[in-house]
Amino acid sequence: MVAALIAGSLFTRQLLWTPISAINMTDIVSNQFKMSNASFSGTDKNGEPFRIHARSGRQEYDRPNVILLEYVSGTTTRISNGQKITDNITADAGEYDRVNKTITLTDNVHVDSSNGDKIRTDELVIKL
Repeated sequence: MVAALIAGSLFTRQLLWTPISAINMTDIVSNQFKMSNASFSGTDKNGEPFRIHARSGRQEYDRPNVILLEYVSGTTTRISNGQKITDNITADAGEYDRVNKTITLTDNVHVDSSNGDKIRTDELVIKL
């Protein structure tokens, strides 16, 4: 619950999916489209930046609104009690649902904050 509240405050609807990596045509396989070093970034409701990176991302043709992510890492900045805090987030897997505007991180999710806060969980859902 605490993780969802913290993560929910980090992201807003201003998310912009921006594949920064080049698309390798050999990664297009039967029923899926794969990107290496996929990244997206945006700002939260307070104008603070965030960035999410995945070693790979893939989109299946029959599920065009879902992007499956592998080895996810990200950095967010937030203000709490007048102090700027950086959150470093990692997970083994994730799923970005463009219709429901959520990122679900799974498997070995870690959030380490510059103020010393730490979260360890199997799943973290971020509502955008």
